[in-house]
Amino acid sequence: MREFTVPPMTSVPQAGGLADAVFEHAESDPHRVALARKTPDGRWVDVTSAQFRDEVVALAKGLLAQGVRFGDRVGIMCPTRYEWTLFDFALWTVGAQSVPLYPTSSAEQVFWMLHDASVMACVVEHEDHAMTVGSVVGRLPYLKRLWQLDAGALDQLLSDGESIDDDLVDRHRLAMTPEQTATIIYTSGTTGRPKGCVISHANLMAECDNIVKRYEDAFRSKRGDETATLLFLPLAHVFGRMVEVAAIRGRVKLAHQPKLAASALLPDLQSFKPTFILAVPYIFEKVFSAARRRAEAEGKSGPFERAVDVAVRYAEAVEEKAFGLGAGPSASLRMQHQFFDKLVYSKVRGAMGGRVRHGMSGGSAMERRLGLFFRGAGVTIYEGYGLTESTAAAAANPPERTRYGTVGQPIPGTTVHIADDGEIWLRGGQIFNGYLGDPKATDAVLRDGWLATGDLGTLDDDGYLTVTGRKKEILVTSSGKTVSPVGLEERVRAHPLVAQCIVVGDDRPYVAALVTLDPEAVSHWLTMRGKPPMAANELVRDPDLETEIRRAVVAANTTVSQAESIRTFRILAAQFTEEHGLLTPSLKLKRKAIEQAYAVEVEALYHT
Repeated sequence: MREFTVPPMTSVPQAGGLADAVFEHAESDPHRVALARKTPDGRWVDVTSAQFRDEVVALAKGLLAQGVRFGDRVGIMCPTRYEWTLFDFALWTVGAQSVPLYPTSSAEQVFWMLHDASVMACVVEHEDHAMTVGSVVGRLPYLKRLWQLDAGALDQLLSDGESIDDDLVDRHRLAMTPEQTATIIYTSGTTGRPKGCVISHANLMAECDNIVKRYEDAFRSKRGDETATLLFLPLAHVFGRMVEVAAIRGRVKLAHQPKLAASALLPDLQSFKPTFILAVPYIFEKVFSAARRRAEAEGKSGPFERAVDVAVRYAEAVEEKAFGLGAGPSASLRMQHQFFDKLVYSKVRGAMGGRVRHGMSGGSAMERRLGLFFRGAGVTIYEGYGLTESTAAAAANPPERTRYGTVGQPIPGTTVHIADDGEIWLRGGQIFNGYLGDPKATDAVLRDGWLATGDLGTLDDDGYLTVTGRKKEILVTSSGKTVSPVGLEERVRAHPLVAQCIVVGDDRPYVAALVTLDPEAVSHWLTMRGKPPMAANELVRDPDLETEIRRAVVAANTTVSQAESIRTFRILAAQFTEEHGLLTPSLKLKRKAIEQAYAVEVEALYHT
């Protein structure tokens, strides 16, 4: 199939902007809990619809008092936290545009984004961020205000706004139209300088309202079971922003967690108890790996692996029935599944707070077997696909017919087209308006209403999309063989000891790989085998560890031809990190940067 369309389930309003939902909800259901904010002592405090509306109005008045006007741009540079959502909706209330910046951005990246967007004010979290902005402020003629959250900036803005009439806020809000720009989100920049994606209120409405409607089972409360989600994705990333807006518009209780690390995230999942989460595959992998390690430590490795097998077979049977290919789980399989639900699956759900029944995964591909395991364990994960330029998801697995290993069908209101060269093209109400101030780059990707994504993929006969790679990342060996590295890398990463894998081989005689290790998994592996702790440079030479990683490579190679297989690999002593410029903030590999940083190791792969 070359093209597949799913009609919209909702339409974009003819007037107004994103902030209207805050005011409508406060009017229609003022006592509903809309958000939760975490106190310094670790408690979750509820915020009602009316309270949030009042805070948005008070901050909007403060912004007006400080000189923010309709159409102005304001930067936000901080981790995911309650105040970010408050600023977003206050800015949208007065017709201003938010410009998110990753808190890990370098001074030059901060300069480029603030300068490129002509930002007139910027919100930062702490002094380090303030110093980063301060180091380039001399080259930012439009920047007039810098607000530091941990230095009392929010209280000051609220105080300044007391002299402003509510009527002025209302006049600004009522002047909004859906076509106006809501935010400028800069691409993560795996290659080249980040580009500012101009995203309108209509783009976010089309995206979020259709997703809330299509995934009603996840977004709508059942009687006595309040729908809630914990947002831990970076709000500087389009996926996190979509979650924020969808939760507010969909009347879902929203809380924030600033750290993506499992050690910080898992305790908050357990205390907040969300009913669904939206995450990158890394999070689901961490939950699964932690459960496996715990079982091994308790001497229950065998039962755990049997439980995994039962969950996968159960989910496969459910999947086959949904597509008319089978009768569903047998009586025997249902009994085994029920037995392991108490023994294993309930503990996996408990690690995520105990109430999670749905999840959405994006940002990178999830291994099919992992998705099947979670479905069998009682958590249905809808894997999806999208870009900053498509305001997050353009495709996602439908609730009633999830096909694991694909990124699903187009979301409502979206068309997916496969071009002659295999490139994925998208069309729909969520497609962005172009790159800020860069018509040449815009014309390169927007073609007669279609977004040319740069990704490669296929559509099956049911309209399910499978992403096979990225055009710019395709390797061509010296013998002329083309290789898409993504699938191989994902399969190597499926091994519990592997943290990251990058496949190399462009203009080389064969394909090879660099592999990094998961420290927690390795520590557990050493303990279980009675081995003493080892320094990293000693560990990578351990023959037993090398044998384990070789198994992962061999397993990956079974899925491709010999010419595409990984011939050799090297285990690295350190992981690729964002701090060293080797990952984007959304945890994608910066391939060129990694190959440059490990040029000696890459060269050694071809001279051993």
